Amino acid sequence: MRWILRSLLPPLVVFILVTAIWEGAVAWRTAHASGMYEMPLPRPSGIFQTLGNDGGDLLRATWTTAQGALIGFAASAVLGVLAAIALASSPWIRRAFYPYTLFFQTVPVVAIAPMLQIWAGPGLVAVSIIAFIVSVFPVISATLTGLLSTDPALEDLFRLYGGSRWARLFKLRLPWALPDLLTGLRVAAGLSVIGTVVAEFFVGTYGENEGLGIKVVTNAKYADVDGVFACVLLASLLGLGLFGCVNVAGKLLLKHWHASEGN
Repeated sequence: MRWILRSLLPPLVVFILVTAIWEGAVAWRTAHASGMYEMPLPRPSGIFQTLGNDGGDLLRATWTTAQGALIGFAASAVLGVLAAIALASSPWIRRAFYPYTLFFQTVPVVAIAPMLQIWAGPGLVAVSIIAFIVSVFPVISATLTGLLSTDPALEDLFRLYGGSRWARLFKLRLPWALPDLLTGLRVAAGLSVIGTVVAEFFVGTYGENEGLGIKVVTNAKYADVDGVFACVLLASLLGLGLFGCVNVAGKLLLKHWHASEGN
């Protein structure tokens, strides 16, 4: 509980201060408007009012987006780790296949989203695939870095005592790579939400349900700035939630033996 309060209190204080300054700045600007066209910027109070008035609809949209993000994130975690293990198993495999993993980092999602809609149909499957494509490369890259950085002296020690290849993998190399893996998962957590929201711009609805991406497009079409910012805020909170889950997992797994989670 103390660790949670210590982690949450500083950003919460900053959030309150920034929100208060933002509210005051918009109020002052409105009071001193010159009559010329200015870029519309909503007040935080207006955003929170939108969240209150349309809370049920926005929560359903958030859950719809969360499904695609969670599936894409889970797939990137599992398949990314497996791909990294395969790449780390042999220099030949690494030289032959690692360049192709860069496809996931460089693929233009905006270009392939319409094709995925044709192949997989509009809805959860296509959105989850795009979330996976966007978020898998950090997991592969970070995990591979951790696996390849295993202390050679410990590798020799395992061989000296007759440790099998699988024993070295599960008892030495994967634990050694765990801090790097968690770093990759932290990056993937945010990217999975970004990929899901962007995919929803093109892929469309999940049957009768609409995700946050579709809400953003609809609100922007009708110049509902408060609604757009409310959706963006919920998407950001969703990404922060996934990031926080990875942080908690890292704290539980590493706090007793790794300096990165010692404080």
